[in-house]
Amino acid sequence: MDDSDRHLDLQIVDKEYGLPYSKGLMAQSIMATGLPPERAYHVAREIEQHLVDSGQSSISLQRLREIAQLVLGEEEGQSFTERYRRWRMLGFLEKPIIILIGGATGVGKSTLATQIAHRLGVTRLTSSDSVRQVMRAFFSAELMPTIHYSSFDAGKAVRPASGRGPDQDLAGYIDQVEKVSVGINAIIERAIREGTRMVLEGAHIVPGFLKQDTWSDAIVIQMVLMVEDEDHHRSHFYVRDQETDGVRSLQKYLENMEKIRRVQEFLIDRGKQAGVPVIDNQSIDDAVSTVMDIVLDTVNRYQKADDLKAEAS
Repeated sequence: MDDSDRHLDLQIVDKEYGLPYSKGLMAQSIMATGLPPERAYHVAREIEQHLVDSGQSSISLQRLREIAQLVLGEEEGQSFTERYRRWRMLGFLEKPIIILIGGATGVGKSTLATQIAHRLGVTRLTSSDSVRQVMRAFFSAELMPTIHYSSFDAGKAVRPASGRGPDQDLAGYIDQVEKVSVGINAIIERAIREGTRMVLEGAHIVPGFLKQDTWSDAIVIQMVLMVEDEDHHRSHFYVRDQETDGVRSLQKYLENMEKIRRVQEFLIDRGKQAGVPVIDNQSIDDAVSTVMDIVLDTVNRYQKADDLKAEAS
C-alpha cells in the first residue's frame, strides 16, 4: 500500500463542504509560485505526508493553506512562501486578469502562455494567429492583403512606394498588426465585460497598438517575449519541427530568420518605449518564474491600492 492509499478519507473542509485532498490540485496551486511541475508535485507529496502524520481525518481549507505555506518554505525557501501568499490573493480580486504576451515568431510564446494559464487556472487561452485566421476567412487578399501572409513575410503585400520607411518587411508587419489589433481589442473588451480571466499571445500583440482606454475594469499585464541569442532562437524551430512532425515548414523559418529577428528588434524597441517588461526566453522555467513574479507583483500593487482607497473612504 503506497502513501496515496493510506489517507483517501482525509477531507478538506470548507464551510459545509468536504473534498478529499488532491496532490494534483495542490501541485497546480504551488506551480503558481513559478516552481517547475516536478518540484511542485514533490512539495504536494510532502504536504500530504504532513497531513498523514497529523493523524487527522479532516482539516479546514484555511489550515491546509497554512500547512502548504509552511512546507513550501521548508522545501523551497521563504521567497516561494511569499509568492504562494500573493497567489492566494488572486481569489479575492474583483477585476479579471488579462495577460498579453507578444513576441516574434519562434520565441516560445505559445509554450509560455500555456504554462502561465495552467498555473493561474485560466481556461481562456487565445492566440492572435487565431484572430488573423478568422479575418482571412472574411477579408480577401485583394481587400486586406497583409493578413494573408506570415507576420515576417507581410512585406510582400506592401508596395515599396507605400511602405512606411525603408524597411518594406516591417511596413508589412506593422500594417498586419494594425489590422489584427482590431480583433484583439474586441476579444479583450469582451473578456473585461464578462469578467473573464484570459491569456492572449501572439506576434500581433505590440505595445502601443492596443486600445488601453477600456482596461480600467481589469488588471491587464502586457509583456514582450524574446530570445536574444540567435542560435538559441533558431534551435526553437528545430524543436518545433520535431514536435509537430514537420507540419510547419522548418526551412521556411530558417530562410526568413533575418526578417524574424528584425521583427523581434521592433517589438523590443516598442516594449522598452512603453515600459513593458521584455523577457529573454533562454530557459522556459526561468521565463515562467519571471512572468509569475510580474503577475503576482502587479496583483499585489493593485490590492494595496484598493486597500488604500478603502481606508480613505
